[in-house]
Amino acid sequence: MALTASCPSCGAPVVFQSASSIFAVCEYCQSTLVRHDQALEDIGKMAALVEDRSPLQLGAEGSYKGVHFALIGRIQIKYSQGYWNEWHLLFDDMRTGWLSEAAGQYVLTFAQYVPEQLPKFDELKIGQRFVLASQTWTVSNVENAECVAGQGELPFKVGAGYPVAAVDLRNGANFATLDYSETLPLLFVGQAVDFKSLKMSNLREGMAIPTVAVEAKVFRCPSCGAPMQARSKDILAVGCGTCGAVVDTADQNYKLLSKALGNRDEKYLPRLALGSKGTLEGKPAEVIGFLVKQCKVDGIAYDWREYLLAGEHGTYRWLTEYNGHWNIADVLSNPPSSSGAMELADVRWSGQSFKHFSTTPAAEVIQVAGEFTWRVRRGETNRVIDYVAPPLMLSRESTDNDLTWSQGMYVAPAVIAEAFKLPDGRLVDPVGVYANQPNPWGDTHQRVCKLFWKLAVLAVVAQAFFVLISGGKSLLRQDLAFSPQMAEETLVTREFEVRDKPRKLTVRNTTTLDNNWIGLDMLLVNKATGLAWPAARELAFYQGYDDGHWTEGSNEDEVVFLDVPPGTYYLTVDPDMAPEKPVPVRDTIEVFSGGAGWSNFVMVMIFLVIFPIFTRLRHAAFEAGRWAESDHAPISSSDSDGDD
Repeated sequence: MALTASCPSCGAPVVFQSASSIFAVCEYCQSTLVRHDQALEDIGKMAALVEDRSPLQLGAEGSYKGVHFALIGRIQIKYSQGYWNEWHLLFDDMRTGWLSEAAGQYVLTFAQYVPEQLPKFDELKIGQRFVLASQTWTVSNVENAECVAGQGELPFKVGAGYPVAAVDLRNGANFATLDYSETLPLLFVGQAVDFKSLKMSNLREGMAIPTVAVEAKVFRCPSCGAPMQARSKDILAVGCGTCGAVVDTADQNYKLLSKALGNRDEKYLPRLALGSKGTLEGKPAEVIGFLVKQCKVDGIAYDWREYLLAGEHGTYRWLTEYNGHWNIADVLSNPPSSSGAMELADVRWSGQSFKHFSTTPAAEVIQVAGEFTWRVRRGETNRVIDYVAPPLMLSRESTDNDLTWSQGMYVAPAVIAEAFKLPDGRLVDPVGVYANQPNPWGDTHQRVCKLFWKLAVLAVVAQAFFVLISGGKSLLRQDLAFSPQMAEETLVTREFEVRDKPRKLTVRNTTTLDNNWIGLDMLLVNKATGLAWPAARELAFYQGYDDGHWTEGSNEDEVVFLDVPPGTYYLTVDPDMAPEKPVPVRDTIEVFSGGAGWSNFVMVMIFLVIFPIFTRLRHAAFEAGRWAESDHAPISSSDSDGDD
């Protein structure tokens, strides 16, 4: 049952909706009130909250796994790179939980008791894996932060300067936090949630699209005097587009996070102007930040551009561009379970296998312009490991105290140009092959292969049809015997008849040759007219054993006579025996009429197979270009010679 009491400072009503709420902040006078049964004690003023772009507010309601909840409290935590919110939730079943909100990412957790001893804060490192609460976790963030403000009902005392030592753990979609701000560490376990799935209501007005939540802060660059602005107080760094200096907007004196670019520093121009607005994948987006990163490999510098986009519900996305190749990137709330110890191994995520592409030990920020929600500065570095499954890319970025995964989706420059309605309607053409660029020959090769098999089946069916309807009819089958003593003798076969119309005749000789040869001079003779069709054939067949059985040649042969007119025919055969092996040879001679030819069928199949071979070669060439830019580039013979 809710407890209602009067604020001892201003007399305003203060309601405790949860029995676990010990502290509350009076919304009228900001007094911090301690609950002692039915009486309230005022222990001082609560620091004011830093205004941000959060769509949430006290009194907002939602649903999680079918159970309704309300937001009854909030603490705001400041860390080295910015702020995040922790919202205290009260469910209809009287459970309480926490909804963490940071840069548009939402995680819902509940306190969980575990009998085992929790690891010490100083012992945990980024990427470390260990078992806790019967699950294997990966350390994704280690932070010494402080609570700066609070409001509503809270289960513990907070105030400006309240230390918060926390470690975030990941296990796929599962999420856990180890809170070391208490004497005994606390464990909170839950999962990342999609904002829309919470079915929130009673949100702050005007936060559904990326508009300014508070009055923009306008100031001048302390390095060059150029005008600068931060659209809201969740913007913690602004890069000067004129001189490249980066300013800490949370500091009232606007101190420099990094100095202006020098005269010798290369100046990169954004392909998308700051302030550009558009619709990306059906969602509104505005370009608010631009930075350039660079890495060096074998003394060669490679640089790429990254654009920070403000989206709906206080969310942020990224666009990355390298040599005209674009990716839409989102931070993953359910990253792969990987420690990075086996970084060259493939990574499985969301049912797909991603191959390791490259590892960049130090990706350095070399230019900053526009607004950012963390204190970015030139010169800062992080380690980046990329895995690809075109058109997707997974990127694992880590520093000493933070580990994040993001997914990139390759998009054509025309899509970006259309999304932001660029005046000239286009961007620079891509150069080379990018890591997760879809292979344009992939679909083409599949289509060609499907068409090949369809046409090949048709060709086989057609050939079978012709063989069936024009199946060869046996006109003669006769055994002949050749011996060395018959060197000058010509053998004559029995007569056979060709009827109705000119036919194709096939004469087949099947001999008993064994490590021997024989020549056959044949004549097909028309008995009535004396017309003859000659054919000379030589058969040779050899076999033996030399590290296994081997054969050479054949003891069979066929000869075809075309357009033989109707009539009565016989064959004459004049053998030429091998003098080096004068042994008898038996021959079975057969004559067939009709029968489908195979030469045209073979030529058609050779013609058809050319196309899938061509597309396969083009597909392989594209993949070779992709992996030539990776850590797994094939080593050419010239490269290996140079290493000797």
